[in-house]
Amino acid sequence: MDPDRPDAANSPDASPSAPRPGPAAEEGHHGAVVLVSGAAALGGFLFGYDTAVINGTVDALEAQFDMSAGLLGFVVSSALLGCAVGAWFAGPLADRLGRIRVMLIAAVLFAISAVGSALAIGPISLVVWRVVGGLAVGAASVIAPAYIAEMSPAGLRGRLGSLQQLAIVTGIFVSLLVDYALARVAGGAAEPVPWGGAAWRWMFASAAIPAIIYGLLALQIPESPRFLVKQRHLDQARKVLQRFVGGNVEARMREISRSLAGGEQAVQLSDLRGPRFGLLPIVWVGIVLSLFQQFVGINVIFYYSTTLWRAVGFSESDAMLTSVITSITNIVVTLVAISLIDKIGRKPLLVIGATGMIVTLGTLAWCFSTATGSGESLTLAPTTGKIALVAANLYVVSFGVSWGPVVWVLLGEMFNNRIRATALAVAAAAQWVANWLVSTTFPVLADLGLSFAYGLYTIFAALALIFVLRAVRETKGRELEDM
Repeated sequence: MDPDRPDAANSPDASPSAPRPGPAAEEGHHGAVVLVSGAAALGGFLFGYDTAVINGTVDALEAQFDMSAGLLGFVVSSALLGCAVGAWFAGPLADRLGRIRVMLIAAVLFAISAVGSALAIGPISLVVWRVVGGLAVGAASVIAPAYIAEMSPAGLRGRLGSLQQLAIVTGIFVSLLVDYALARVAGGAAEPVPWGGAAWRWMFASAAIPAIIYGLLALQIPESPRFLVKQRHLDQARKVLQRFVGGNVEARMREISRSLAGGEQAVQLSDLRGPRFGLLPIVWVGIVLSLFQQFVGINVIFYYSTTLWRAVGFSESDAMLTSVITSITNIVVTLVAISLIDKIGRKPLLVIGATGMIVTLGTLAWCFSTATGSGESLTLAPTTGKIALVAANLYVVSFGVSWGPVVWVLLGEMFNNRIRATALAVAAAAQWVANWLVSTTFPVLADLGLSFAYGLYTIFAALALIFVLRAVRETKGRELEDM
């Protein structure tokens, strides 16, 4: 029998004698689902790698192309415009083509962007290739959490969903490490490496390697069972559930089919309409969570940290090394978040993280209010500089243990099966627009004063805390079909 035929024998209620493994059998599938979730999360690695690789190139690009602060901010953040577009269209594409095909498209675009950025001849060409890479990163940022949520048992979903953030921060770490190594070999990001070409060009080119790995891994993992049910490929969906999820497969097939009832047609943006400001309330919650995740200023640390620490007295090499250390901190605290998220829940972690960010951002604002000079001549007193460095790393801890992984987990699981990919795409697009706004405005805000910039991010952290307390519901332990 053709497993793809939507005939009566292929209904979700068929095969009444199918085995129904119990909890112990379901445990045996955890290793397999961890592997496929990890492969899907590599899209997050691309996300982290691409958004941080430019960190080590900022000063070299400014000098190479003689850019003003405003133009530099736009070049640095240009990929984020592509990310917003890629995220916006990734949901509808995933509902039409499937999650795996969108992953493959993202891998190809990312590899093309890496090579193009390395060969850029000016700000315009660099912006074009960065936007192409952004399309890939935006798509991957939507597909990974959706796919992982749809493949995971409820009891593991938080930890597996957090693999997306772990991959992001690992990508940030590896890209900063590559930037640091290339700058050390060349004697600076603007200097040529021994085998030819400026170091900053090789920083961009290095991104092609994870893109190729991502594409190869995407070819090895199965399609989401919920997408397969939606496409009426029910026998294939059963096989995926049996191999990777376990439990009562027939009952789960019926629950998935029920949650998708009436949803055979591709979801349109019009399906997200609701009574509150034109959208369903749950979609607004996802959008606002995404906005706050960026408005607290986290990516300023990763996009501009090398320049920031040079401004307060570090050499270029030491500043890059400090950025690497910060990214290691982010990886460690993300592992802590993975261990906690399915135990204490999503909402408590968001509350803890927002509180920590209020304190640390406020401390940074105070530290830089005492600075003397401006621009590259900005200096802090020795003791204040140490406090600022500690506060910056504790800020990363606060974000990394909470808002970094938890928001992605919530976006992957808070929407029902029918609208998940499209609603997630809208929320992720909003996140990328917010990321772009923060990244573009930081050089200008920094010219006004770093104390002003960090004070503004402190206010957003306080607003984020209020929003979580009032609007976010706990999803720990709930099946996707119950959302």
